[in-house]
Amino acid sequence: MVTSAFQTAQSHRLFAEAQQLMPGGVNSPVRAFKSVGSEPVFIERAEGAYLWDVDGNRYIEYINTWGPSIVGHSHPEVVSALREALPKGTSYGAPTRLENQMARRVIDAIPAVEMVRFVNSGTEATMSALRLARAFTGREKIIKFEGCYHGHADMLLVQAGSGVATLGLPDSPGVPKSTTAATLTAPYNDLAAVEALFKQHPSDVAGLILEPVVGNAGCLVPEIGFLEGLRDLTRAHGTVLIFDEVMSGFRLSYGGAQARYGIEPDLTCLGKIIGGGLPVGAYAGRRDIMEMVAPAGPMYQAGTLSGNPLAMTAGIKTLEILQRPGTYERLEELSARLADGLLAAAREAGHAATGNRVGAMFTLFFTEGPVRNFADAKRSDLQKFARFHRGMLERGVYLAPSQFEAGFMSLAHTEEDIDYTVAAARTVLAAL
Repeated sequence: MVTSAFQTAQSHRLFAEAQQLMPGGVNSPVRAFKSVGSEPVFIERAEGAYLWDVDGNRYIEYINTWGPSIVGHSHPEVVSALREALPKGTSYGAPTRLENQMARRVIDAIPAVEMVRFVNSGTEATMSALRLARAFTGREKIIKFEGCYHGHADMLLVQAGSGVATLGLPDSPGVPKSTTAATLTAPYNDLAAVEALFKQHPSDVAGLILEPVVGNAGCLVPEIGFLEGLRDLTRAHGTVLIFDEVMSGFRLSYGGAQARYGIEPDLTCLGKIIGGGLPVGAYAGRRDIMEMVAPAGPMYQAGTLSGNPLAMTAGIKTLEILQRPGTYERLEELSARLADGLLAAAREAGHAATGNRVGAMFTLFFTEGPVRNFADAKRSDLQKFARFHRGMLERGVYLAPSQFEAGFMSLAHTEEDIDYTVAAARTVLAAL
């Protein structure tokens, strides 16, 4: 770890160069560290639970490549599998037995899944799942929740207005109003708001999509009865229930959030972990719905690199590791140790703070609790979080550079890593 030796000269130089080459100097906005009022550090390599930047600083990291590095970076078994696969070619644009093997693993792991279609990203997965819901039902409207991010497809870039039945408005220039006109929004954990939407549109809603455990507003936890209520409402109205488990799939349990909570959606979106850190996504679900997808049915969706052999190889090995005894008990133990320690440190230092956690996903919010939806999360003291983030970075702890992103635990972390992190947090929080 680093303290007084923290240096960023090389990262600063590279970021200045990057801003002349790429919009904002990055290829995904949150990487720019704008929300924490800082500049990004440029990473040189990763191994286990650690990152090294171009200036030689080492960090204990809790973003896990934003989720997929659940077994740790550069896991020797995953690397070995990729080393064997690489000489055979990186992509064929043709079927492989690896796709069969991965599909079988997904189907065996998730009770609600009978068929799978692999794609290249979470955005592709959610976009395709919603197209499929519309094709299957013959309807156009969809319901999503405030704070749930489902990728950057036009119809999903929607901000919520006031009231429980507000039509979506475009949340980004370049998104036509007509594209989001059929997108309805409701607050997460507000079943009454969803009921009101169905009363207004009893036969018009094709699909309801949500992160069962939210990761893109910080970690938001479903209240008792919320997911069950959504399952009952969608079933009653003939609406396709879609769980976006791009983050939570294979992380909160081997069967994802739906297995942890005992709810079976009609469609499931997956990503991240099933590629073992390589680009991948999938949408999956009931056979009668999935058989609408071309070439079995009329709903078109395609992708040249979908199911590519390297992503399938890394994903298969990652899932094999996750199936070993004690995996999720270990993740639970480490995550509880960290989340409880951070919350205690914040409160000991006199800060308003709330800790949310489910399994190996967690967030420390700088606000009084409870934090049950995005509106609650937005009450957080963002300036305080920015100072906390910078202080932790200077002490060798890499947290997500946004109050509104979940943290992730990996199997590569140790008790010593957790204890160091909590001790660093105690020092930083005492100085805020």
